[in-house]
Amino acid sequence: MKILERYILKEHFAPFSISLVLVTFVILLEQILDILNVIFEKHLPIGMVMEVFGLSLPFILALSIPMSVLMSSLNAFGRLSTDNETTAMKACGVDVYSKTAPLFIMGILLAIFMVFFNNKVLPDSNHKLRNMMLKIAYYKPMSAIKAGEFTTIKNHTIFVRENDGSEMKDIIIYDKSEGRYPQTITAERGTIIQGSNGTSLRAELYNGQMHERDRENPNKYQLRNFEKFILTISDIDSKSDFESSNYRGDRELSSKELRGRIVTAEKEITKVQGEMDLLKNRISETYEQRKLPEKSKIIRSSQAMLKLKRDHLEDLHEDIRSYQVEIHKKYSISFAIIIFVMIGIPLGMMTKTGGAGASFTISSVVFLFYYISLVAGESLANKGFISPFLSMWISNIIFFIIAVILIIQSRREKQLFDFNKLIKAISKKLRKIT
Repeated sequence: MKILERYILKEHFAPFSISLVLVTFVILLEQILDILNVIFEKHLPIGMVMEVFGLSLPFILALSIPMSVLMSSLNAFGRLSTDNETTAMKACGVDVYSKTAPLFIMGILLAIFMVFFNNKVLPDSNHKLRNMMLKIAYYKPMSAIKAGEFTTIKNHTIFVRENDGSEMKDIIIYDKSEGRYPQTITAERGTIIQGSNGTSLRAELYNGQMHERDRENPNKYQLRNFEKFILTISDIDSKSDFESSNYRGDRELSSKELRGRIVTAEKEITKVQGEMDLLKNRISETYEQRKLPEKSKIIRSSQAMLKLKRDHLEDLHEDIRSYQVEIHKKYSISFAIIIFVMIGIPLGMMTKTGGAGASFTISSVVFLFYYISLVAGESLANKGFISPFLSMWISNIIFFIIAVILIIQSRREKQLFDFNKLIKAISKKLRKIT
């Protein structure tokens, strides 16, 4: 590696490190604001709070690393251009772009690392974060029960007049877990605590009554008084024990696991289509039989079943689309790093963004447009309007074309605008106004 190549590469290290810390903090700040209310409401211990933010970090890094690459490229080449170092290189007959090969190699290596990161680290952290948030949802469950409001937990609806966080007063509980006729429980006071590793709630009720109808004879009404009664709400979330759940959503799976889900869904589609064909044949045969008893009832029943099968088929197709979108997303965001290097180099030279603030502003705008197109593409693909591949790669294709145009323009010594002069002009106008 020659001196100029090392120099250009070295110019990226400090801006990239600073950008990574800055962008990660900004995105993390949004997470802090989202969870701040829960922290105060649940009075979470500091260890649990740190664990939540630690598990949120991989998701944040998946976004902040590509953006930091863009910022560092803008900052480095903006400074080189502002200090006329790129002009000096050109004056010596050196092609600036010919000295950026190590930078592109680093971008490719980082993109490969992000593919690994998005397939191995990110799914596991998303899975653990979801389980942690479920655990928090039922941590100190009394804080989730608002005085004067109905709160539903599984098959139980709870209403209390007062709740100071340590004790509830004037409690009414509708227990719908036993069947057709709900049991009504009233109590003067009580508490609710978490049990069974977070998968159940234990309500201790005092000085109350139980109202219920007899299951065998609904005309009979039973009323029982109690001084103390223990009500257990079990299996709050049958899919999760908060520690080692086997259930995973699409963002908690690697590409290999997502492809496995697609194969399973395709087999289910074949099965459902076969069942639909049988139902269609059954309806056709029933129409042809003129004197068949309960003919209309059989047809209505078959048509209802056919509608259910169609709905199930649509759900399966939607699942497959979402799995395919998630697979392409893992790779498209990773390889966006190379695109951002391509954009950052000419954009930095053409706008002369030598300062960190200017680089952050421009890269934020670029990344915002990239992210909006990514989200819009995902939404359109999930609804079946465009293919999953196009939805996730269209942003890269568009920004690649923009990058090529910018490189051509920068080679022709074109300048979009001088960012520093623009800031000075705006400041001057503001001073005149004030």
